[in-house]
Amino acid sequence: MLTKKGAATRQRIVEAAVAEIRERGIGAVTLDDVGRRSGTGKSQLFHYFPGGREQLLLAVAQWEADRVLRDQQPHLGQLTSWAAWRQWRDAVVERYREQGGHCPLGVLITEAGRHTPAAQAVTRQLLGQWQHHVRVGIEQMQGSGDISRDVDPDAVAGALIAAIQGGVVILLSTGSPAHLESVLDLCLDYLRTYR
Repeated sequence: MLTKKGAATRQRIVEAAVAEIRERGIGAVTLDDVGRRSGTGKSQLFHYFPGGREQLLLAVAQWEADRVLRDQQPHLGQLTSWAAWRQWRDAVVERYREQGGHCPLGVLITEAGRHTPAAQAVTRQLLGQWQHHVRVGIEQMQGSGDISRDVDPDAVAGALIAAIQGGVVILLSTGSPAHLESVLDLCLDYLRTYR
């Protein structure tokens, strides 16, 4: 259990790593870089992250995963009307538009996630939570009669999250959120047609 000061130091290290990765890319970032940026020495880095760089990258992935969901609130937790779905859609697009061509979570998933079971677990957890929120929104709209009961909430929620991630990959490659906007609009139009 960390003290309040210890937790603050650990968080400062994670945020320094996030900033370094955003500026320079995951492959170029070393523990020395993170130490300089966070004002911590190697002994402190290894105190909080005894597994070294891989453990720190995992903490960064978790921080970024939590941020993905946090940035979509309160909209993601209140998908009970078409206006709410539109607000959520706009929040998702705005988040990625602000990030531009760099998505730290995406980089971590593609770089670290393929090689470490722990990073894959973070990704699974994020996608599972995200899909759960969307599924609950669909079920609530089914309960109010705004979406047909013929729609499979889990399948559509999974497809919607996959569509978002596809739009994000294109955004990372092109710098344009147009595909992300289009796929979200198409998915919401699909849900609206099944009443």
